[in-house]
Amino acid sequence: MCQPDRVEWANGSEAEYDRLTQLMVDTGMATKLNEKKRSHSYLFRSDPSDVARVENRTYIASTTQEQAGPTNNWIDPVELKKTMTKLYTGCMRGRTMYVIPFSMGPIGSPISKIGIEITDSPYVTANMHIMTRVGDDVLEVLGENGEFIPCLHSVGAPLAEGQQDVPWPCAPIEEKYIAHFPEENLIWSYGSGYGGNALLGKKCLALRIASNMARREGWMAEHMLILRLINPEGKRFHIAAAFPSACGKTNLAMLVPTIPGWKCECIGDDIAWMKIGADGRLYAINPEAGFFGVAPGTSMKSNPMAMRSLEKNSIFTNCALTDDQDIWWEGMDEPCDHAIDWKGHEWTAESGKAAAHPNARFTAPAAQCPVICEDWEDPAGVPIDIFVFGGRRTRTVPLVTQAFDFDHGVFMGAMAASETTAAALDVGQTLRRDPFAMLPFCGYNMADYWAHWFAMGDKLKDKAPAVFYVNWFRTSGEGRWLWPGFGENSRVLKWMCQRIEGNVGAQQTPIGNMPLEADFDLSGLDLPPEDFAELMEVDNEAFRRDVEDAEAYLAKFGDRVPPQLTTQLEALKARLG
Repeated sequence: MCQPDRVEWANGSEAEYDRLTQLMVDTGMATKLNEKKRSHSYLFRSDPSDVARVENRTYIASTTQEQAGPTNNWIDPVELKKTMTKLYTGCMRGRTMYVIPFSMGPIGSPISKIGIEITDSPYVTANMHIMTRVGDDVLEVLGENGEFIPCLHSVGAPLAEGQQDVPWPCAPIEEKYIAHFPEENLIWSYGSGYGGNALLGKKCLALRIASNMARREGWMAEHMLILRLINPEGKRFHIAAAFPSACGKTNLAMLVPTIPGWKCECIGDDIAWMKIGADGRLYAINPEAGFFGVAPGTSMKSNPMAMRSLEKNSIFTNCALTDDQDIWWEGMDEPCDHAIDWKGHEWTAESGKAAAHPNARFTAPAAQCPVICEDWEDPAGVPIDIFVFGGRRTRTVPLVTQAFDFDHGVFMGAMAASETTAAALDVGQTLRRDPFAMLPFCGYNMADYWAHWFAMGDKLKDKAPAVFYVNWFRTSGEGRWLWPGFGENSRVLKWMCQRIEGNVGAQQTPIGNMPLEADFDLSGLDLPPEDFAELMEVDNEAFRRDVEDAEAYLAKFGDRVPPQLTTQLEALKARLG
């Protein structure tokens, strides 16, 4: 169908990676960075039309529209395949087809899954080397007739004989399709070479297809970081946390605690796959092998461990290039006066324009993170003690609340919301609901997804993780941040650990259990008592307005809303009075 000029099987070797990156330097697609500053690292600039996930061109092609639900773009699978087959026919002429066998999760883990991505992009192949486990070992585990998820990708830019290629080939926006066929565990992507549109192991497989597989097979595929927190006595706690974008997820995954004696280790920064173990507890793996993070705003202040992870063997996309052949972006620690911007144009600090694209990315091996957990590749996974949900709210929602029980925690996750910013597509709404931070990533009807969470709680019974909700972003009446955030968030995690140990009490409020000031570690923190009081304030009237918004949101899902969710909503209304 694709008619490439040649076919190469990716074996995941360093020699292969070096050959691909050199090929891209030679063709002008990549710029090699200063070896002394950032060894074995490369910068790419995408086409300005191909800079992020394209949600309006992302489809769930389930048999019926009802299965996809009101929050997904649905297309009839038969019609979509017809359209895409036409586009795919001859789409790789003049190019090499790379066949990439990859494992999501440690190779051979009972929680892992295998995919095969076919692509005509050497950039995608190099990124998959970092983001997944690629190569012959995967084929050995797969064997002659093992199960795998087929992932077909093309940049959608065939070359006629003698035609000069461009540095970043892609198709126009109206020809871009990122399609998921959940009943077949099948992914077809066409027209984009960027990020989650093209690295099909990431959101496409790890969340949209895996969420369907997880529901059918009785496990969980979640948009969650995983971290290990160790208290001064050496006791380990494992936390999985889900936040919408711009809520500091990667920063929390690589947290450096500010409280003496506490230590944090990163297991994953984005995705958690979880299965119930023989002991009845929930065990999680990070199915990825690398970090694909947003670069702007990442600094030694906001996330020193991420910065140190990027010192070598990394790929940068749509960042600025400094005069000494290193990368730069807005929010980095050192200012920059002059650079080549993400579009390849000369840039100065006085220009008033951004040098890096707001969605500029880094791809780095997780093994390079200084605080990566020694068990991050344990095939058995780690036992989850705590789930954390959150959103970005300047008012109403307190710093931390504990759910009364697991069902109440599912309700918290289902109602997760952030205030919209000017950058969001839905300006005009004050709140954007993003249940479990899965709104763009759940591969089926969100109401059925909530029902699956309740069903998992029923299976886990008293071994279910404790559930908490956080809001790092509350402000005072004058708009001043009330909580310092970053490493100080370890104080909130400490309280959670003490709660599940039974070492501290809590005060019951209509929205959940909250810290008693005497139990919350504020030592060494210059936080005025009135700020702490405001951080923990529960305004019943404000929450009643929140409930009205939640009811309007749930109405979209009709009679598919699980009864447990309605029960929780009614109970909250009764408590608020």
